[in-house]
Amino acid sequence: MESPRNAVTLESAERIILRWDSTASEEARDRMIFDGDRREIDTYLTAVDEIQSLMESNALADDQSKASTAIQIAMARLEDEFRNLLISHAGPIEPDSCVFDPSGVSSSRRSSASSIDSSRYYSEDDVSREFDVVQRGAGDGEGEDSSTPSYRCTNSIREIDLIPAEAISDLRSIAERMISAGYTRECVQVYGSVRKSAVDAGFKKLGVEKLSIGDIQRLEWEVLETKIRRWIRAAKACVRILFASEKSLCQQIFDDLGTATDEACFVETVKGPAIQLFNFAEAISISRRSPEKLFKILDLHDALSNLLPDIDAVFQSDSAESIRVQAAEILTRLAEAARGILSEFENAVLREPSRVPVPGGTIHPLTRYVMNYISLISDYKQTLIELIVSKPSTGSRYSGDPSIPDMDFAELEGRSPLSLHLIWIIVILQFNLDGKSKLYKDDSIAHLFMMNNVHYIVQKIKVSPDLRELIEDDFLKKLTGKFQQAANSYQRSTWVRVLYCLRDEGLHVSGSFSSGVSKTALRERFKAFNSNFDEVHRIQATWLIPDTQLREELRISVSEKLIPAYRSFLGRFRSHIESGRHPETYIKYSVEDLESALLDFFEGYPVSQHLRRRSQ
Repeated sequence: MESPRNAVTLESAERIILRWDSTASEEARDRMIFDGDRREIDTYLTAVDEIQSLMESNALADDQSKASTAIQIAMARLEDEFRNLLISHAGPIEPDSCVFDPSGVSSSRRSSASSIDSSRYYSEDDVSREFDVVQRGAGDGEGEDSSTPSYRCTNSIREIDLIPAEAISDLRSIAERMISAGYTRECVQVYGSVRKSAVDAGFKKLGVEKLSIGDIQRLEWEVLETKIRRWIRAAKACVRILFASEKSLCQQIFDDLGTATDEACFVETVKGPAIQLFNFAEAISISRRSPEKLFKILDLHDALSNLLPDIDAVFQSDSAESIRVQAAEILTRLAEAARGILSEFENAVLREPSRVPVPGGTIHPLTRYVMNYISLISDYKQTLIELIVSKPSTGSRYSGDPSIPDMDFAELEGRSPLSLHLIWIIVILQFNLDGKSKLYKDDSIAHLFMMNNVHYIVQKIKVSPDLRELIEDDFLKKLTGKFQQAANSYQRSTWVRVLYCLRDEGLHVSGSFSSGVSKTALRERFKAFNSNFDEVHRIQATWLIPDTQLREELRISVSEKLIPAYRSFLGRFRSHIESGRHPETYIKYSVEDLESALLDFFEGYPVSQHLRRRSQ
C-alpha cells in the first residue's frame, strides 16, 4: 500500500499534467508551456520527474496504472512542445553565414575548352573564359574575429549556432525526459522531421536543387557548367557549415542522453539531404565523356578531394558510413573520368578529320584549340600529376600503323606520365598538321603552314611556366628546330628559282665585236626575274604569318638573300640594258622598290585589296 505522502505527490503531479492535456482542455490546446512563464515550465517538468521517480521506485503499487496514464499524457504533451520549440527556431541558414573569408578568394582557373568537332572550333578567348571565384575552403577561419560568439572554427569546419542556447536547454530538458520514459524513437522522429525541413530550406537558400541523377544527365553541358560552379560553393557550405552545425546541435541536445542518440538524430536529419547533395557529383562522374568536360570534372574532383577529410569528420559514425563511402566512390569515378577524357582527347586530336586547307597558310584552328586546351591542363598540373599514373597507350616506336606517329618514349625516360601525355598530344598534333599541309598544292605554302603552326606551339609553351616545366627544354628545342627547318624549306622552295635568275652563267659571250655580255640573254634574265618575283609577290602577299615578330624575321631573312643579290646583279648589268631601247621594260624594280614590295609579304591581304595597292 502506497504511503500517504506518495499519494499526495502523485495526485498533485497528476493534476499539473492533466491541466496541460490538450485532448481535454481548450486552454491547453491554445497555449504552449514553453512559450510561457519560466515557473510554469519548471513546475511541469518537476511534475513529470516526480511521477517518473515514483514509478521507478515501485512505490505506487495500487496507482501504477494511474501514473502510467499520466506519463503517456505528459509525453504526448512534451512531444508537441519539442516540435513547437524546434519549429520556432527552424529558420534556414543564411548564405551570408556560409562565407568563409570575405577578404580571401582562391586563384581562379580558366574554364573548359569545347569539344573537338571538324565543323566547330573555338578561339583562345572561348577556351580561356575565367571560372567564377570560389570561396576558400581549408584554413578559412584566418583573420576571423575570435570574439564573435556564433562561430566555432576548427580547421576548415565552421559551426554556426542554429538555435539559441536557452532554447537548446529547453529542448535538452524535454529530450532527457522523453528518452528516460522510453520515448526515444518518437523524440528522434520529431527532431529529424523538423530539422530535415530546416536543412532543405538551407539547401534552397544555397542553391542546391532537387535533381535526380537522370535529370542532371539530361541537362545541356553549358547549363551544367554553371550548376557545377554553384555546387562547389554550396557543397563547401553544406559540409563545413550546415551539416557540421546540425551535428553540433544534435550533440548539444542529445549527448549522453542515450546510446548514440545524438548520432541517430543527426543521421535522421541529414542523410537524405547529403545523398541529394552528392548525387549531383555522382551524375557528373558517370556522364558521357567528352573533352570539354575535363576541367569542370577536375574542379569537382579538387573540391571533393579537399572536402573528403571534412566529410569523414562530420559523418564519422558507423550509421553515416554510407555517406562517407558514396563520397569516396564519387572521387574515384571522377579521377577515372578525367583519365578517360584525356585519352579520348588524344584520339580526337589524332583523328580530327578536316580536309580543307586554311587560307593563307595561317594557324589552323585545331592548333589553337589543342594548345589552349593543354595550357589549361597545365593549370591543373598538381591534380593531374596525381591522377595520371601511366604513359599514353599508343605512340610506341615503329608501331607499323601509318595513321599513328612513331615515338620512342625511352628517349623521355624520367618524365612524369602527365608530361608524356602532353608531349604525345603535341606529337600527334604535328602529325595531323603534317597531313593537312599536304592538302596545299604549292610546297611553299605547305612549309609556311607548318612554320606558322609549330611556331605557335612553341610560343604557347614558352608563355606558360607550368606547361614549359612539363614539356621541358630539350623537347622545346626540337620543336624550335622544326619550325626553323620549315622556314628554311619555305625559302628554298620559293626563292631558289627567283635567285636563279640573278646568276651570271649564260650571260657572257666572246668575240671582238662583243661587249662580253649577251643583251638578249640579259633581257630574258631580267624578264624572268620580274615575272617570277611578280608571281611570288602577288600570291604571298595574301599569305599570312600572324606573329608579327616571326613575320618580320622571315622578311629580313628573305631580304638578306634577295636584296644583295639583286643589287649586285643590277650594278653589274644595268648599263647594258639602259644603253638599249625601252630599258624600263626590263628593269622594273629598283632596289628600293624591291625592299618596299617585300613589306607586303605575309600580310594576308585579300587578292582584290592587294591588286589595288600595287596599282597605286
